[in-house]
Amino acid sequence: MAKDMTLWWGSGSPPCWRVMIALEEKKLQGYNQKLLSFEKGEHKSKEVMDVNPRGQLPAFKCGDKIINESYGACFFLECEYMSQGTKLIPVNSSEKALVLQRTFEGNTLHQKMADVFMYNRRVPENERQESAFKRLKETLTGEVQMWEGHLQKTPGGFLAGKSFSMADVIVYPSVALLFRMGLSEKRYPKLSEYHKNLKDRPSIKATWPPLWKDTPGQDFLKDI
Repeated sequence: MAKDMTLWWGSGSPPCWRVMIALEEKKLQGYNQKLLSFEKGEHKSKEVMDVNPRGQLPAFKCGDKIINESYGACFFLECEYMSQGTKLIPVNSSEKALVLQRTFEGNTLHQKMADVFMYNRRVPENERQESAFKRLKETLTGEVQMWEGHLQKTPGGFLAGKSFSMADVIVYPSVALLFRMGLSEKRYPKLSEYHKNLKDRPSIKATWPPLWKDTPGQDFLKDI
């Protein structure tokens, strides 16, 4: 099964990491994988463009099926291999509703993070405004506070209850990136506890971004 799969990915990218965690959780080790460099522009190579014309990572192929969007790839793996490995979406209706809610909220968190991280790259220097950047950071602060609140209200140590689920597959990489970029552990104790507790989960430990192992974190978000 896994031998028919190929993943093109970039180290430290939450969307790529999601797919890798899902593959581990579904016991699909042994898939073909190609680590590419964003800095060298390898995600724009012909090999990647042939699979993902947007020139983005991840690019994922399972047999003759192509699923490049990370959410789509993770849900495909859960649906296709439902009886294998960790059950990422529960059967119980109420539990499923919470997992799906948290899973898709993860997109909002990731987008607000990207708005802050990418501001200086996306906005020409002569058009940048400190007030605009401040608003983006305030918006991200409100979003992170919401996730801190989610964990305060949800017993069990995971984002959607007492079991590891699709919500954790999708959102944990974003949470890990927040702390790597300097998010305050003291200001967000529940998120910090969640981040630390899942670090040693086999699927996360096995796929921890190699770039992060070799380079120090930053303090970019110390005032969030």
